[in-house]
Amino acid sequence: MSVHAPPDTDRTRLDKWLWAARFYKHRTAATDAVDGGKVKLNGMAVKPAREVRPGDRIEITIDEDVRVVIVRAIADKRGPASVAQTLYEETPDSLARREAARETRKLAATPGADLHGRPTKRDRRRIDRFGGF
Repeated sequence: MSVHAPPDTDRTRLDKWLWAARFYKHRTAATDAVDGGKVKLNGMAVKPAREVRPGDRIEITIDEDVRVVIVRAIADKRGPASVAQTLYEETPDSLARREAARETRKLAATPGADLHGRPTKRDRRRIDRFGGF
């Protein structure tokens, strides 16, 4: 008969926490992000098995957005989004930077927005005259 110590509820693996906090849809995506250096724990690149505790600071880079969050609670099981939002608190500086980036993207023109499908014969002649492709 073996005796197992009760699970320590004040810490969990980084990749499990990122998945439970709904930053990544799959745990393997969270593991790949940590391995790829897209997630930093307390300012340092770490491995996915590194333990996270309340009060830790995590920098998460997803696409162009960088989120800086403070761990408030620990979970190793994925629950509803409302519960996941209570696991962390985003820093005010991070919120401000993400909002500024969102505004910049909104004001920037979408590449190719003025193109409407296949060029007509007239458009094609203009492209050829201009020295197109």
